[in-house]
Amino acid sequence: MNQNLYLDKAKAVAAFTYCDNYTISFKYLSMNVSCLIPCFNERERIAGVLNVVTRSRYINQVVCIDDGSTDGTSGFIKAHWPAVEVIRLQHNKGKTEAIRHGLQYVRHDTLLMIDADLQYLRQDELEAALEAYQKYTAVDMIIMRRINSPWFVKWYRSDVLLSGERILKTADLAQILRQKLKCYQLEVAINRYMLLHKKVVRWMPWSAMNTYKVDKLGVLDGSRKEFNMYVDIVNYVGLSHMCL
Repeated sequence: MNQNLYLDKAKAVAAFTYCDNYTISFKYLSMNVSCLIPCFNERERIAGVLNVVTRSRYINQVVCIDDGSTDGTSGFIKAHWPAVEVIRLQHNKGKTEAIRHGLQYVRHDTLLMIDADLQYLRQDELEAALEAYQKYTAVDMIIMRRINSPWFVKWYRSDVLLSGERILKTADLAQILRQKLKCYQLEVAINRYMLLHKKVVRWMPWSAMNTYKVDKLGVLDGSRKEFNMYVDIVNYVGLSHMCL
């Protein structure tokens, strides 16, 4: 099998098909979900995420991994959401290492990964995705597709393939993290694993949008971070597959 199949964008999006469960209403379903939220200097943005995930009737554990923040993110979380577990890293190591570190504290078999800087996060969409994962037991992963992404993000299918919001099995993520990955390679590594192991993957609509690095860091620093992100991705998948 072509090990870079997941980056053939048409094939990848075809494989990660739509889960038609968005408008269905369910009675309460018994499900234990752990939520991992990596964060770095997100004091000004993380409230919108924590206010939603901590109110979910399906999420029983929320773990925030503070990746060396200098803006008081950890203290802010502890003061306003005391039930949230905060794991603080002394130095900034990047998203992948933050998730790797946080995984050891996860207590449940079902895992929600979610970014800390989301805007317009909706409770009903989160609950619908968790309910769908519970109902469709053959599905190994649900990706929350960022349907409000700009046209150029959709053109490259990054609204699906690079989405940071995913529901998957804790055991699968543990297997993925056995390999050596750089800061921004986690999502593409998950994609590759799912396709190579013939996992069943579906996507669901997601109104939330992440905050772009240029908005958080300014044009120069934000653009440099964006560039570094795509360098990491290209290094993992190979330049030729970025052009398919």
